[in-house]
Amino acid sequence: MRLSQKKAAFQNEVLTRFDLFKSLFLTLPFQRVKHTGTLLPFFTTHCEKGVEEHQSPEVIIESFFGQYEQYVQEDDRLDLLFRIVQYVERQVVLFDAVEDSAFRAVGKSDETGGIESIFRVAQSNPQVKKQIVERLKEMSVRLVLTAHPTQFYPGPVLSIINDLIDELKKNDIPQIHLLLQQLGKTPFINKEKPTPVDEAISLAWYLENVFYRVASEIQAKIDNELEISADDTSQLIELGFWPGGDRDGNPNVTWESTKKVATLLRTILFRCYYRDFRIVKRRITFRGVEKYLDNLQNLFYDNSFNPSENPIDETETILFNLSEVIRVLNEDHNGLFVELVEDLKRKVQTFGCYFTTLDIRQDSSALRDTFDWLAATYPEETGIDITAVKGNEDAKEKSIQFTEANLALQGTVDPLVEDTIKVIQLIKGIQASGSERAVQRFIISNCQKASDILGLMQLFLWQGWSKEELSMDFVPLFETVDDLKHAADVMRSLYSNPAYAKHLKKRANKQTIMLGFSDSTKDGGYLMANWSIYKAKIELTAISREYDVDLVFFDGRGGPPARGGGKTQRFYASMGKEIENNHIQLTIQGQTISSQYGSLDSAKYNIEQLLHAGIISDLHQKVGDTLTPKQKDVIDHMAAESHEKFLALRKHPLFLKYLETLSPLKALSSINISSRPVKRNSDRELRLEDLRAISFVTSWSQLKQNIPGFYGVGTALQWAEDNNLWSYVKNLYETSGMFNTVIDNCMMSMTKSNFNITTYMKEDKQFGEFWTMLKDEYDRTKSFLLKLTGMNELMENYPVEKASIMEREKIILPLLIIQHYAIRLLENKKVSEENAEVYRKLIGRTIYGVVNAGRNLA
Repeated sequence: MRLSQKKAAFQNEVLTRFDLFKSLFLTLPFQRVKHTGTLLPFFTTHCEKGVEEHQSPEVIIESFFGQYEQYVQEDDRLDLLFRIVQYVERQVVLFDAVEDSAFRAVGKSDETGGIESIFRVAQSNPQVKKQIVERLKEMSVRLVLTAHPTQFYPGPVLSIINDLIDELKKNDIPQIHLLLQQLGKTPFINKEKPTPVDEAISLAWYLENVFYRVASEIQAKIDNELEISADDTSQLIELGFWPGGDRDGNPNVTWESTKKVATLLRTILFRCYYRDFRIVKRRITFRGVEKYLDNLQNLFYDNSFNPSENPIDETETILFNLSEVIRVLNEDHNGLFVELVEDLKRKVQTFGCYFTTLDIRQDSSALRDTFDWLAATYPEETGIDITAVKGNEDAKEKSIQFTEANLALQGTVDPLVEDTIKVIQLIKGIQASGSERAVQRFIISNCQKASDILGLMQLFLWQGWSKEELSMDFVPLFETVDDLKHAADVMRSLYSNPAYAKHLKKRANKQTIMLGFSDSTKDGGYLMANWSIYKAKIELTAISREYDVDLVFFDGRGGPPARGGGKTQRFYASMGKEIENNHIQLTIQGQTISSQYGSLDSAKYNIEQLLHAGIISDLHQKVGDTLTPKQKDVIDHMAAESHEKFLALRKHPLFLKYLETLSPLKALSSINISSRPVKRNSDRELRLEDLRAISFVTSWSQLKQNIPGFYGVGTALQWAEDNNLWSYVKNLYETSGMFNTVIDNCMMSMTKSNFNITTYMKEDKQFGEFWTMLKDEYDRTKSFLLKLTGMNELMENYPVEKASIMEREKIILPLLIIQHYAIRLLENKKVSEENAEVYRKLIGRTIYGVVNAGRNLA
């Protein structure tokens, strides 16, 4: 489908249908909804006109109310503003549903052909088919669901969205009308902050309703198309899970919540199995299978509804009974309904008794504190003089002798130390209930030294684990620009440590390294973050190959380009020969989960795209994807220029003040969107290093000034032109998939910016010059991006995505004006004390709407 055809299809299938269906809101039997819906188009037009004329939010809103006599009292005005927010929230849901229902009709912008194109090549070329089959044996895709607060529709709203998608596909107007009524009555927000277990329940909705079906469908499709036996392939699609396991900076995650979440995941999985099994049992009513079906009935039912306190891994028993049913059906009943049993067997092979691997994550400082406490409390048992090794990396590495012991907690202990010790003890029980795949990775955030990993390995051995049975992978997470620079040295120290090398050998010589986009962007800016991670991957690959280690990169990517998102599959398809790419692993979170994996169609498409990227990067590597020394040098200099520009912005005395005063940063900590605090060390005054990257990016996106997604890129491109390197940059964009994707994602980030909304700040006494500085870099970046790409407008090569973004921006404009209006009234102390809390709630509600509409925040 050509770009023009896609754009026309999007207009007909999405925009026109959205206009038609949103008129149904006016027919709902709720008088207040009808009144709000009648006023909203006038309010939206008024906001658009005010923004065009560079009016402040106060002028826009007060002049609107000036047109209506019934909105003289402040309470009446606030009531209407809240109703507008609620109405727009539901319009966003409708737009999501309409867009998702048209998924197939519109087609996707990436003309990769998907996994079907690989099947076609395989059918016509036996040699390539053999290559593909061999590639599939060694590769995998792991999607790790994380509970970051970038979009949390409650479970009931998610169910309505999926039901709406189904009815919209059928154009069933009466049913759509009923669902919109349900939507009108269903609350969108949590009355209380969610606990880590609440977040797990929220994300488990996707496991149960989407991934459970899609993962086995894709595996079956690959097995059938390439004629592979299900027993001959490794597990292609893996799932990971952070809610309840990720305790980094979140004191609300404890060993108890980890245990509850592990139990919850197992129970939900068995209920999925039981639902499928009931269908199997209803169809297979023949002789010869009774014994096996009875065994399965008891297993599935008991684990679903009467789970024991200490369950065991039943995977092998389940698979044996299912295999026997399949054997009897094939031998005695002409294979009747065998496909139902094979489908269930494939799901059990994929999900075992655990559903998804629960990752444990903690900051290196908490792990060091635990190590120090145990060494200080048990000097004889550990053989370590903690005062002698403190601050001396070489001495600490040598002091770790990997002794085995069982060191108990005693006396009053720091809560983080206690939690670390108890969660290490708990892991054994979780593995017993679902195999080691239930929990097998411990991720060390802010990993800066080899002793961070070696010390954690020693902590396990001090808690009753033996070296022989240590079934855990230790995963360093490198995030800041500085940590990425030293990552290769850390890994060399690890690989050359005899005890660690021996452990690695037991783990199939496979080492996972996590690289975090979010903090590196906050730390060094967009271009430097992308380049630092790419460079680190090259260096880490070289060292791992030197030590014959099978390296797995686990990318901490958020939804927006500013946090590593955007056109993710294109990144993986463009890894050159210098970067290990057998295993694709990435975090998916917030709006990325709902937009890319929220429905069966979109989840299937996006997982297949990642599989396609992994296969293509091996089969058809483009020459340009492996950078030449000169190309690396050019990007290196550009990243340095961009970094310098970004650091100057970060060090500006008004930087944090601007964000705190004009964005809803303060409000993020008070809304009930996540169990996780907005900043680390939440009891002290705000500092940039304590501010979470996600809050940082979200605040800029609510201002519609997506600084983390572009700032410094224009300066870097200008430097290249001024130094006669423009032809190299042009060549990079045309030949390097990595550089091309970095630039395209930057354009996406800029498309979601709208400086017109805050143009009134230009004349502000305190922030006028600062705003102008941001706008100048935006204009510079836009100008050079258009020159580099040869386009007339940003995202010209992605007309469908651009049209979607522009419609969403139009829908949420009233929310942004209301939000900025409330922030300014509070900041300038223009509201009464009794109404101040109401305005804060109003800000919170607008944040939800804007975030949910963003789908890909920055």
